[in-house]
Amino acid sequence: MSAPAPSPLAIVDAEPLPRQDEVLTDAALAFVAELHRRFTPRRDELLARRGERRTEIARTSTLDFLPETEAVRADDTWKVAPAPAALDDRRVEITGPTDRKMTINALNSGAKVWLADFEDASAPTWENVITGQLNLIDAYTRNIDFTDPKSGKSYALKPAEELATVVTRPRGWHLNERHLQLDGTPVPGALVDFGLYFFHNAQRLIDLGKGPYFYLPKTESHLEARLWNDIFVFAQDYVGIPQGTVRATVLIETITAAYEMEEILYELRDHASGLNAGRWDYLFSIVKNFRDGGSKYVLPDRNLVTMTAPFMRAYTELLVRTCHKRGAHAIGGMAAFIPSRRDAEVNKVAFEKVKADKDREAGDGFDGSWVAHPDLVPIAMASFDAVLGDRPNQKDRLREDVSVAAGDLIAIDTLDAKPSYDGLRNAVAVGIRYIEAWLRGMGAVAIFNLMEDAATAEISRSQIWQWINADVVFENGEHATADLARKVAAEELAATRAEIGDEAFESGKWQQAHDLLLQVSLDQDYADFLTLPAYEQLG
Repeated sequence: MSAPAPSPLAIVDAEPLPRQDEVLTDAALAFVAELHRRFTPRRDELLARRGERRTEIARTSTLDFLPETEAVRADDTWKVAPAPAALDDRRVEITGPTDRKMTINALNSGAKVWLADFEDASAPTWENVITGQLNLIDAYTRNIDFTDPKSGKSYALKPAEELATVVTRPRGWHLNERHLQLDGTPVPGALVDFGLYFFHNAQRLIDLGKGPYFYLPKTESHLEARLWNDIFVFAQDYVGIPQGTVRATVLIETITAAYEMEEILYELRDHASGLNAGRWDYLFSIVKNFRDGGSKYVLPDRNLVTMTAPFMRAYTELLVRTCHKRGAHAIGGMAAFIPSRRDAEVNKVAFEKVKADKDREAGDGFDGSWVAHPDLVPIAMASFDAVLGDRPNQKDRLREDVSVAAGDLIAIDTLDAKPSYDGLRNAVAVGIRYIEAWLRGMGAVAIFNLMEDAATAEISRSQIWQWINADVVFENGEHATADLARKVAAEELAATRAEIGDEAFESGKWQQAHDLLLQVSLDQDYADFLTLPAYEQLG
């Protein structure tokens, strides 16, 4: 008697979308189901391990490089695989969600790379998950255009040689996709995003002279990188493309990963193309892991923690040195400014800050950097052109002058800045505004002239939580308390209603966003990610 056929994936509680059958083919779903069967149990073990690691940090209030992997760090002979031609020059990368207009604008932006985002810049509604996949398929087959219904402006792709190379970012390991289940168990969002994209586009991208390239978010250890590597090996065999075709850039956006940069590259060495320095999530991770470590771990207002802070400088310089030692690209952080169409003076000041930031990164040895808006591409390009010239990168700059001790990465108390009352108000205001948009399905949101994403909301609510639990006293003499946070949140909500009017307020999700921000900011039981409770409320 033959074995029964494997259980197919079930689509649960999802309204059918136009053209979804082009993405959710039987063959693609069978691939995702196989990824789920093989790799979700290990994902679950690694998530449990995160909790154990966090408990250990709470006990010791410190971190160190791993003694058990010292041999990997000490071995100077290994390197990551050489970069493919399409990923050798990454001097400017633009980031953004995979909606139709952004897909065209990002590909046309003049940036070398587009980070096509299913993660922090995309609220994971079923529509966003599926139409994002469709938009990328349509882009690769040049069947994409867009007419803005408000302005009537039309958008179309430039010639192929002028388009950015796509590097896709799936969701982090902690998020499930509740609309795709196998035997009643949701499939990890990471496997859905990776699996559908890889299955439909791997060969198509090879035919275009590129390949299936990925950004890996929220990685916390080299064992999580090992899991991704095993997925890549299996996936390449499954669809019949050569091993090593996949390339992955890992975001070093957690404090634990900062202590395992070399090990992460080693685990992915046949598929690695670089590491990236992600600021907001990194600060969020510091607060999350050291939230009960006492006053020396209390961060000031997020906008006062610049990349020149000693502990941030240690992190970025170690990243450049590590990448270049191993032949990988070092990619710098985000310029999140959104140019104003009304205020030239605001733009002038902001553009000068962006230029200084990109000049510093290029001067420090980074091979490229991120921007959030097409208008920033020329500014960042000029900074890297000035250092690189005609060279595609500066991986030959080994930065052997850099020496970072374990304690340097968590020397938060080297900062002079302190939390402020205005910082609390800003955290509340940005948090409410971002979560409200996210609950309506928007993951990348312009707030106060900055492009904000889920990492923004995470650092906002984490700082509120940390300041209250550390009993911070602001410069005006007020103590950070739950009651003060509630008072400020109520004022922000009332100000928003007055600003936009009753009708717009009631048709939005403002009260819901206010309540959720306070929940994740004030609950004594700190939620690992605010997107977990938020996802339960997402349409």
